[in-house]
Amino acid sequence: MAEIEALGSGLGYRPQFRADLFAHRSQVDFLEIIADHYFDAAPEKLAELDLLRAHFPIVPHGLDLSIGSADGIDPTYLDKFAELIARIDPPWWSEHLCFTRAGGVDIGHLAALPYTQEAIDVVARNVEAVRRRIAAPLLLENITTVVRAPGGEMDEPEFLARVLDRTGCGWLCDVANLYTNAVNQGVDLDATFERWPWDRLVQLHYAGGRWRNGVLIDSHDSATSAAVWDLYDRIVARAPVKGVILERDERLPPFAELLAEVARARGALQEHGRWG
Repeated sequence: MAEIEALGSGLGYRPQFRADLFAHRSQVDFLEIIADHYFDAAPEKLAELDLLRAHFPIVPHGLDLSIGSADGIDPTYLDKFAELIARIDPPWWSEHLCFTRAGGVDIGHLAALPYTQEAIDVVARNVEAVRRRIAAPLLLENITTVVRAPGGEMDEPEFLARVLDRTGCGWLCDVANLYTNAVNQGVDLDATFERWPWDRLVQLHYAGGRWRNGVLIDSHDSATSAAVWDLYDRIVARAPVKGVILERDERLPPFAELLAEVARARGALQEHGRWG
């Protein structure tokens, strides 16, 4: 992944702020789109994508590839993803390290894999199937989970490192997910920090969350917390990150507040020689 060009500090694209985005496009280095929103899309939606592509580098982020499914990869879904990637020619693309289908049934959410050798073997088999269809580099993202899947044979840092070593994929580190899991599961990030696969890191996500019934939720509906910013800064100082994306899905603030976070994130990249 070392040869991939750095993209800088960007935003997860949401149509609600399209006008503001184009009015301030020099302040956003690149965009991440939700790939699934462009599958079987109307011509107007594809025209919007072409417009975005004309003004910004774009990376697609998938929701439903189900890379950890023992059933294998849905070939129809994979074809749609491949067509999208052929249309925008991104430097990389990403999916969640999880499963969303089991036994032919769509689960409807990102389900955590057990941290086992069997799960690693399943992911590796599915990544090979994906690579036969899509050549662009694939990043896998760590997800949030309140409860760890039973039967684990290792902890999350070891599982992630072994998956990435086995598959050759890069890592999309969601800083908010990393922090949220540590809080909810009582993990000491200081004690485990050097065990995460920082040499495989390509991209970061960061976002704000909220507390609900004593559990920290990765809700993407508030400003990034000081604790997540502290972890973000530590990671940028440590790892060869190529691009960072602010995720905000609900309770969208004035666009200037999003731009301030993008600028804050870019400043850390520049301070550590990752961008600009």
